[in-house]
Amino acid sequence: MKKLALILSLLASCSVWAQGSIEAGKAKSVTCAACHGADGNAALLNYPSLAGQHAKYIEKQLRDFKLAVDTGNKQGRVDPVMAGMVLTLTEQDMADLAAYYASLPIAHNTTPENVVEQGKVLYTAGDMERGLTACIACHGPRGNGTELSGFPKISGQRAEYIKSSLEKFRDGSRGNDMNAMMRDIAKKLTDEDIEVLSKYVGGLH
Repeated sequence: MKKLALILSLLASCSVWAQGSIEAGKAKSVTCAACHGADGNAALLNYPSLAGQHAKYIEKQLRDFKLAVDTGNKQGRVDPVMAGMVLTLTEQDMADLAAYYASLPIAHNTTPENVVEQGKVLYTAGDMERGLTACIACHGPRGNGTELSGFPKISGQRAEYIKSSLEKFRDGSRGNDMNAMMRDIAKKLTDEDIEVLSKYVGGLH
């Protein structure tokens, strides 16, 4: 009986944690627009588009940015720009921002023809000889990931941002991935692999 009560309590707390207001998030997103765009589609090439991203994933990233600030960069996700942005955010602010950006449509993007063939192989099949897991296993056939599992939507993102992220996972400067999954995969990627994949995922959606 105690176990049942504990489970119900945890479910209730998760439900409360997940509640965010789209309207409140829109009002709070003004300062985010300079880098992520007024409509959630990145205005700068090296920044991610947040439009259409899973709300839970956005919340996690914001929490991780703040955790890095709180722990002197010993935990979480280290980023000097985002450190200043999250400093005053409350849990509710994060939930509201996540709800708002998740409600927006991501802008159309395409995959350059010259990377389609090689990119498709890497994305859908990986490379067994190198022990390289296929991207499709976590991010899905259209690059949409899944909210419940915590895997982000990567389709439609700008190539420059994907490339930067993969390089950071590879060199360990980004380490807030679940169970170090992305770091383990990225270590096996060559510069050419990263170049191809970063361009390939743009048009998956």
